[in-house]
Amino acid sequence: MTIPPLSDEQRQQARHAATEARRRRAEMKQALRSGERSLAQVLDLAESDDVIAHAKVIDVLKALPRVGTVRASKVMERLDIAANRRLRGLGKHQTAALIAEFSDRSTPSRHS
Repeated sequence: MTIPPLSDEQRQQARHAATEARRRRAEMKQALRSGERSLAQVLDLAESDDVIAHAKVIDVLKALPRVGTVRASKVMERLDIAANRRLRGLGKHQTAALIAEFSDRSTPSRHS
């Protein structure tokens, strides 16, 4: 199946939409980093916001304070979340487990 050719205007609109989506996901990750939003709030937002829903779980976790690539990967592996999973693709048990894992950000978790 081939992709239908797009007009210059359609291509421009698609570029603009993609840029806007990347900007919104970056703002969401910055809000997580700064503590302005919690992981639970972002997961809740992903249920109704298609742009946020398409963010990768690993990228969202790495945006949390004191969470890097290694810890995010270990948590995802322990919770049986695929490395390429997007927020919208999480099951309710995976979502609940992530919220439980990162709900108390005042004390770093040492069991990961």
